[in-house]
Amino acid sequence: MNTSTLWEETLPGSSSWSHILKRGTALRIEAIEDNSNVGAIFLNADNPSERLNLSDTLKAQHIARLAKDSVLYSDMGRILCSITDDTLGWHDPLGGCSDATLVEKKYGRLSYQEAKNNWHQNALDGFLIELAKYGMNGRDLMMNVNFFSKVAVREDGGMRFVENHSAAGSAIELRSEMNTLVILNTCQHPMDPDKTYAQRPVKLTIKKVEAPGPDDTCRNACPENGRGFILTERYFV
Repeated sequence: MNTSTLWEETLPGSSSWSHILKRGTALRIEAIEDNSNVGAIFLNADNPSERLNLSDTLKAQHIARLAKDSVLYSDMGRILCSITDDTLGWHDPLGGCSDATLVEKKYGRLSYQEAKNNWHQNALDGFLIELAKYGMNGRDLMMNVNFFSKVAVREDGGMRFVENHSAAGSAIELRSEMNTLVILNTCQHPMDPDKTYAQRPVKLTIKKVEAPGPDDTCRNACPENGRGFILTERYFV
């Protein structure tokens, strides 16, 4: 284990996970199998009323995908996390998450009583269960990111899920710029056309990292990011 590593674990497929990722640490997510999907939402752990705003995240950086050097903005213009490493170059911020109705329609109903840990779960319920652990509910939900998945936007505005986008070993690293409540879910992407219910695990690693300096590539990716970092750093003065 690297000396900077604080924690490692495997998150099973079709599972939820949450952790307060401290400022000065990073979370690395690595796909163990092909075609993984990791839904994620982010909140300020010190003030959960501040949370990920995907509209501002995309608008401020003039992007429709997430990749290395992208940052995740809160609804107060601060930066929750920065993407400091990424092997894919495209992660979906548009496709949303599955719910019970979608899962039953696509894969059929299979309860815990029938299948134990192989029962058919959905991402929406997973997010709600993790939020409840911190005293929150459906009012605190926001649009989620889908790491390891790609959704392309056609010229007519329609969206197309790109199959076979990620392979085993694909990875993304998120540096926390605030004390950030990170909630993950490993259910399949809601637009995935595969009719087979699959449970694909990922490896999670939390490690210590240095604070971003003036030459940080995430900070300098665009002028808006520079202002976002200033607002974030002032928050901790």
